[in-house]
This record gives sequence, structure tokens and C-alpha cells, in this order.
Amino acid sequence: MRDEEKLEAQSFFLFIHPSSLRPHPCFPVRLDLFLKASRLVLRRTVAQQLCDAGLVSINGVPAKSSRTVHVGDEINLRRRNHLLTVKVLTVPATRQTSRTDASSLYEILKDEVVSEDSFD
Repeated sequence: MRDEEKLEAQSFFLFIHPSSLRPHPCFPVRLDLFLKASRLVLRRTVAQQLCDAGLVSINGVPAKSSRTVHVGDEINLRRRNHLLTVKVLTVPATRQTSRTDASSLYEILKDEVVSEDSFD
């Protein structure tokens, strides 16, 4: 192989550096990051605490904060006397999401008021 061909081959790989790649729009994200990006929860630590307390479930199964969220998942979020059920429409490609884009990440299926006794 000539020196010119080696130089061309090396310069080709310089353009495809992994740090320049963007995640796919359907790339799965963590549950706590999705809750924060969608603004269903204001802070990531609060989302983690809700998951640790067993108040968040995905598709009917209690979920940890590290669980990945995919398009089509149903998330149940319990807070005080509210039970919110949302369906994931898209997952964010970046950590930061604008207010206008946050509401387009999910669709509210149910938002019901329930008594405290029904959570036990």
C-alpha cells in the first residue's frame, strides 16, 4: 500500500469519530431521565425517590429508576391521591427538552383521583 493510500484511509476514519454521532430518536432512555425530560416530575432525584418507593410502574410492573423507557410503554405514576397513566409517544434524543416539546413525549391516558386506601 502506498503512502498516499494510507493517508486517505486514515483521514476517512477521522471523519467518523464516535463523539460526533448523535443518538437515534428511538434510543431508549432511563425512566428517571424520561420523567424529568417530560416534566412529569420536576427533579431527577424526586423521580428516583418515587421509583424507590414503588410508586412508578411500567406496563403494570414496578420499575426502578434505571429501567429503560421505550416507545409504547405505559407509565403509571402515583402521587398522594392521584394516579396518572401516560403512554410514551417518543423518547427525547437529548437530556434537555423545551417546555413545548415536553408535552409531546407522552399522551395522558388516565388522570384519576383515588382514595389513599386503594394504594395498599
